[in-house]
Amino acid sequence: MAVPTHQAISIGKYLFKQKLLRRKRYPLNLMLEPLFRCNLACPGCGKIQYPHDILKKHISVEDALNAANECGAPMVTIPGGEPLIHPQIEQIVEGLLKQKRYVILCTNALLLERNLHKFKPNKRFTFSVHMDGYGEHHDKCVDREGTYEIAVRAIQAAIKAGHRVITNTTVFEGHDIKNLAQLFDHMMELGIEGLTISPGFSYEKAPDQEHFLNRQKTHRLFQTLLDYKRQHNKKWDFSNSPFYMDFLEGKRDYECTPWGMPTYNVFGWQKPCYLLTQEGYAKTFQEYMESTKFEQYGTGRNEKCANCMTHCGYEPTAVTDGMSSFGKMIEIGKATASAAR
Repeated sequence: MAVPTHQAISIGKYLFKQKLLRRKRYPLNLMLEPLFRCNLACPGCGKIQYPHDILKKHISVEDALNAANECGAPMVTIPGGEPLIHPQIEQIVEGLLKQKRYVILCTNALLLERNLHKFKPNKRFTFSVHMDGYGEHHDKCVDREGTYEIAVRAIQAAIKAGHRVITNTTVFEGHDIKNLAQLFDHMMELGIEGLTISPGFSYEKAPDQEHFLNRQKTHRLFQTLLDYKRQHNKKWDFSNSPFYMDFLEGKRDYECTPWGMPTYNVFGWQKPCYLLTQEGYAKTFQEYMESTKFEQYGTGRNEKCANCMTHCGYEPTAVTDGMSSFGKMIEIGKATASAAR
């Protein structure tokens, strides 16, 4: 698992504190969405289908930092849209780091190389570059030629500048395992710290509705992918927790914990999670936690959640489970050591 020791210890302390306080629901990673606007129009994305007046909006630096303080999560992930379009994104990152948060900025990397000078390397700060396949497959997924090579150059430049870099890959039905293997091999050769992977969520407004995976197909794809990794002794260092990877293979059964990765964006606190965009918003984090009817969401309880196995709902469950007992912590340690060999 490609998580630095200092980060794992910090998250572990946070989880232990929540356990001592006997809190059943608490945030682990704030999804801070500063804008919906993007410089790509990926057919599997449902985040850029808003009217033009909404796409022009972005949250202020003050609101972003207040949301992080209000939430209190030790980690903040900045998705989008494309965060590097935000005119004050470096101020948001700097402010979050001053709050001692771990910050992950997600980007398609088209603007990364020209904006690197705005960010200082920091052990708590990571660029997460979205890479959906090797070469032309990635270009097809984002519907623009040449994006793979641009992203590769940006990754190399970021690593050379001293930044931590990981990648984020979303998989859909029909994704070729050998193409994924080529991608992961190439990314590890470039020197990234870890690979994050998740099945795509079936956004209602996404242009491409034909290639979203159901749960059975997700199990088969990840069983095939991870069997390939084991059989070919691939040194792919996944940033996902080992228990979440087990879940994707169908080896563990988890319920979604949407409050584990709450979302704040231009509309406020999004109910119940990052993925469902039509369920309403709360003005404050406390209102979000108290007014969201979480029991109405999740597999088996809501048809919109029927096939969801994405990291923003299930990774917090897996991480919390992994820290729930000494035995499971040992199990995770063994799984991490085995994956590293």
